[in-house]
Amino acid sequence: MDKKRSVELVVLSDIHLGTSGCHATELLKYLKSIRPKTIVLNGDIIDIWQFNKRFFPKSHLKVVKHLIGLASGSSTVYYITGNHDEMFRKFSGLKIGKLRILNELKLELNGKKIWIFHGDVFDVVMQYSRWLAKIGAIGYDTLIWLNTKINWINRKLNFGPVSFSKKIKKSVKGAVKFINAFEDTAASIAAQKGIDYIVCGHIHHPEMREIPVGNKTINYLNSGDWIENLTALEYNLGKWSLFTYKEDFVEDPGNADADFEKIVDLEVKELFKNMVVEFQR
Repeated sequence: MDKKRSVELVVLSDIHLGTSGCHATELLKYLKSIRPKTIVLNGDIIDIWQFNKRFFPKSHLKVVKHLIGLASGSSTVYYITGNHDEMFRKFSGLKIGKLRILNELKLELNGKKIWIFHGDVFDVVMQYSRWLAKIGAIGYDTLIWLNTKINWINRKLNFGPVSFSKKIKKSVKGAVKFINAFEDTAASIAAQKGIDYIVCGHIHHPEMREIPVGNKTINYLNSGDWIENLTALEYNLGKWSLFTYKEDFVEDPGNADADFEKIVDLEVKELFKNMVVEFQR
C-alpha cells in the first residue's frame, strides 16, 4: 500500500549538493515520502562554487538520481538557477522531457499570481563584490563542517545539537537587517509587478509572512535550505505550508517503490545522454 503524501507543488532551495554541510540523506527520505505533481528547485541545488570531484558522496548522487527519476516519471521539475549554480543560466529555457531550466518562474495558483526566483539579484554583496561572496561561502561551509563535528561529539555526550551560524545571525544586528531588507525589497518589486506571492531562497531563512507595500499586501515565502533548517515549501489544496524535516517528517512511510526505482535506473542514463547532447549544441 502506497503511503506517500500527494503534494501539488514542492519548492526546495539551497541544497548545496557537493558540500559537507548538505543533508542529502534527510532530503532523500523526504523526497521518497511524497508524490509531487510539480517540483521547483529554486537555486543553489548543486554548489558549483565549491564543487570538488573528490567530494560528491553517494547520498548526494542519489538525490540527483531521484530528482531526474521524478522528471522522467509523473512529476514536472523546474530547475531555477541561483548564484552557486549560475553556470546553468546560459541554458535558461532548455527543456528535456519534464525537466526545464529557468532563471525565474511565474505561475497562477488559485487565482493568485506567483513569482518564484532564487533571490541573489537583491544581494548587494553578490552584485558588487562577487569575490567577497565566494570567500563568505567558503567560510560558511567551514563553519557548518565544524558545527557537524561538534554536534557529533554532543550526541556522544548526550548533549543537544547547536547551530553556530544561527546564533551568529541572531546576535549580529547587521544580519537581521540584511534579511529584513532582502524581504522588503523583494516585496516592493513584486507589488510593482502586480504579483500576489513571491517565493525565494538564497538567504537560508525559511519564512512565510505578509508584507504591506502601500495599499497592497504581498505574501513573502522563503523555502529555507537543506544545510541548517532542512525545510521545504508545499502547496496543496489551495494552501501554502512550510515543511520542517526535524518536526514534520515521519520515518518509513512505506516509500520503497521498486517499480519507480526500476524506471529511474532505466531512464536516468537516457536523460543524461539527452542533456549532454543539448549542452554541446
